[in-house]
Amino acid sequence: MPNPKPNFLNCFGFSKKLIIVLIVGFCTCTPQWDRAIAQETGTASAKSEARRNFPLAVQGPEPVDITPPTANEIHQSIWRGVAFLLETQLKQGAWGRSANSKYYRIWAPVPGSHQAFRTATTSLSLMALVEARDQFEGKRRERIEQAIDRGQDWMLEHAGNLRRSEPDAEDDYFGYALYNVWGHSFAIHAITRLHNRAAGNEPLQAKLQTLLEYQGDRLRRDAFINGGWGYYDEPFSDKYGEPIKPRRARLQRPTGSPISFTTATVLIALKEASAFGVELPENAIQQAIDSILRQRYPDFTYAYGEYLRYMPRADINRPAGSLSRSQVCNLALRMYDDSAVTDEVLKTWLKRLVARNGWLSMSRKRHIPGQSPHFADFGVAGYFYYYGHFYAAMCVEQLPEADRPYFQDHLAHLLLPLQEKDGSWWDYILYDYHQQVGTAMAISTLVRCQHDSASTSK
Repeated sequence: MPNPKPNFLNCFGFSKKLIIVLIVGFCTCTPQWDRAIAQETGTASAKSEARRNFPLAVQGPEPVDITPPTANEIHQSIWRGVAFLLETQLKQGAWGRSANSKYYRIWAPVPGSHQAFRTATTSLSLMALVEARDQFEGKRRERIEQAIDRGQDWMLEHAGNLRRSEPDAEDDYFGYALYNVWGHSFAIHAITRLHNRAAGNEPLQAKLQTLLEYQGDRLRRDAFINGGWGYYDEPFSDKYGEPIKPRRARLQRPTGSPISFTTATVLIALKEASAFGVELPENAIQQAIDSILRQRYPDFTYAYGEYLRYMPRADINRPAGSLSRSQVCNLALRMYDDSAVTDEVLKTWLKRLVARNGWLSMSRKRHIPGQSPHFADFGVAGYFYYYGHFYAAMCVEQLPEADRPYFQDHLAHLLLPLQEKDGSWWDYILYDYHQQVGTAMAISTLVRCQHDSASTSK
């Protein structure tokens, strides 16, 4: 008898009847499945929209119940942080120094890197003091205002000179250091608040406006050629992050890999600057937004940078590794009208930050000489800790007022026990900048955790 005609179903042992049953079953079950989802969540709500379009983005752990700190405990903690900043302000009005005797594995070409670090540290400190000042009276308020004045003078003299570092001996390996991007972004937050504080003083406001425009212009110049920003203009690499030849293109604009959270940080600052008439070209903003979207996964984790976006299950790109990045990236996209970043998405990721805080905290204050800052599980570097909570508090401000206290209480509950005896907070040793940066970010976070806090942009 001749062999039957070959059939690929037979080759794999499939039954034609079974295939027909599966196809019919799938076709008949799918509408019922959709109806069940619609009935469960409600088609008119934002929650149902998020579940329908990005179901993984609204699934996550729930925090445990807590006893929240009292309003007085938060207030006293803020004052201790403010007092630390007042004590550590330098004579010239800035915060933070390069001098320190400990070993660091942070590449920082001089002098540009440290100009960026100092500008960023001073800006965050000023932002915190301006936001907290209305809570204090008498001599405390007087000391705060004097410190702000000295810091403002330093900014007016030096922040207009900040630009990216010159290449050094390590240029061919690392590329250019673009730490100035952090300085420009945080300077915008400080300058806008100083501008509001200077209401009625038109000459001072004019100087601050000029300084604000400078920060925006430098960010325009240092935007990556394919959109967004990063803190290194790295050599070319393949899709797995391995360097290839030639090492880099020597162009005026950075040609390396945009970084998701750096781009988000810049966009948030530029949104604030736009209220003062400082705006980048629309195509530059859209390119930056597109860069973040290219790095977003269905659960709203974000790749560390575009050079890693083809590795979605790499530890650093998984939810535990994205705890801080998702806060700042969600916030940036929300501020630029991305309808996918709903209240439910924000709340889901805020809850995840609280419930899974241990993944973020395990690298806090841990520094091993010779090790990468990303040595901990899920590639979480210590310097993400207060940065993540800083932007998480801003995410809370995006929610309806009735939804905010739950998250304000949880964030304050996390931060208060971490305050040092001297009033500071810090997470990763960085020359002599880390205590001031951590403290400033914690103060700004706690100000937003107060239920009766006024607008923090004033």
